[in-house]
Amino acid sequence: MKFRYRILTAALACLALGATAQEPDYSKTEIKVTRVSGNVYMLEGEGGNMAASVGEDGIVLVDDEFAPLASKIAKALKDIGVTDKPVRFIINTHYHFDHTGGNAAFASQGTTLIAHDNVRSRLITGGTLGNGASVHMDVPPAGKPALPVITFDHDVSVHLNGEDVRALHFPAGHTDGDAIIFFPKANVVHMGDDYVRYGFPFIDVQAGGSIEGMIKACEATVDKLPADVKVIPGHGALSNVAEVREYVTMLKDTTAVISRAIKAGQTLDQMKQAKLLAPWSERYSGDFINADAFIETLYFSLTKRSDAPFVKHN
Repeated sequence: MKFRYRILTAALACLALGATAQEPDYSKTEIKVTRVSGNVYMLEGEGGNMAASVGEDGIVLVDDEFAPLASKIAKALKDIGVTDKPVRFIINTHYHFDHTGGNAAFASQGTTLIAHDNVRSRLITGGTLGNGASVHMDVPPAGKPALPVITFDHDVSVHLNGEDVRALHFPAGHTDGDAIIFFPKANVVHMGDDYVRYGFPFIDVQAGGSIEGMIKACEATVDKLPADVKVIPGHGALSNVAEVREYVTMLKDTTAVISRAIKAGQTLDQMKQAKLLAPWSERYSGDFINADAFIETLYFSLTKRSDAPFVKHN
């Protein structure tokens, strides 16, 4: 099953191939709004999926895609017709630009930005994101207006619209600053990019991500939440617990294959030539993360050969 991830996919794929990524025409972007449950909505545009609790107290928004889309996102929220109050809080699930690009634009309108400590730190420093090999991109530091002003180490709650919106940190998954957001009253969870539906996932090994952490994040989430919870993935269509479990099975099985190859002394090139992930390729290999790129991801995650040095900033 393939979905549209035109911006991040094109940018990283072009860089991996040594080409230049074109700036998209955001004027053609439409923000799709879907009511998920209660007062929680899912918004889809060009970047990562967003979630919003919309009510008389205002709006809590999870992630905000790209800066040029901020006004369209704000209009889409207003057009829901539930409230004329602004976005009071934004919670970033991680630091990547397709989830935090609108931070500065919303902050300039009075929105309070919230994220894990490491999200703020990585936005301050910038650096190189990547899987340790073919998928990589240099990211410049973000300006002060884009930085979260409230950060947390383990978890934080926002009490708005009758919801106790909970952001829970899961270390070393997609990145080292991941947060999974639960809306208990509406029975909805936004999993950030620890769970995606475009195929093999991108793990930012160079920003502290790991396959082990991603598996733990997904398992801990589905084990703790109701079986009928509605799941908003970081990218892709609305999902459910059964599909997350199937995704985890794929992560575990592919990890086991590459782990055995590493223990047997195979090189990265030998793993690719042997097409070790062929059993999963038809379903999960895509234009963004194909089978070879995921072999690289698993290899560098499991061997820890691409851990980037990282200094935290206040």
